Amino acid sequence: MSLQDITTRISQAEQDAGREPGSVKLIAVSKVQPNERVADVLSQGHRCFGENKVQEAAGKWPDFKDSFDGVDLHLIGPLQSNKTRQAMELFDTIHSVDRPKLAKAIARIAQEIGRCPDLFIQVNTGEEPQKAGVMPGETDAFVAECRALDLPIKGLMCIPPADEEPSLHFALLAKIAKRNDLTGLSMGMSSDFERAIAVGATHVRVGSAIFGNRVPA
Repeated sequence: MSLQDITTRISQAEQDAGREPGSVKLIAVSKVQPNERVADVLSQGHRCFGENKVQEAAGKWPDFKDSFDGVDLHLIGPLQSNKTRQAMELFDTIHSVDRPKLAKAIARIAQEIGRCPDLFIQVNTGEEPQKAGVMPGETDAFVAECRALDLPIKGLMCIPPADEEPSLHFALLAKIAKRNDLTGLSMGMSSDFERAIAVGATHVRVGSAIFGNRVPA
């Protein structure tokens, strides 16, 4: 499937949901993709990309940013505390803020470097023990804690359990966001982004449908 196919489907999903055209941002997930595939998507004019690991992103995106203007880079994978500074210097948005220790580190480093990426709080909507994210019942308190640190919290992010209907999790995330006056909803991937848009997604994360199957190093 091509980038054009995906953007067309997003536009149709926006229309079907009665959403404003262009209200959904497509994050092309370039993790574990060969540089030539990423360069091809960049050459088609797309500028918003997502990476899972700070180290991998640091190895390829500085060069791409030198070659292509306007790159908008999103960290969508878990962030280790010892990689916080590097992530904040490289990424425009971080989608995986999920614990007080990390929030405090981001706040401290933001003071030092004089800037902070936009932030999303990751919510573990399925309450899965192996998955990162704040539990739904603890999210309101964590949002308040992040706001008290003066962090730029733009919205919430979730990755639904693989074996459950994702729309239920998207609806839960939207409900939590609404009661916290957050407008950003980072939800929906290659297999379910249209359902996420129907529930209010503002950012969808699509990788394999654009780039093809991943190519591990």
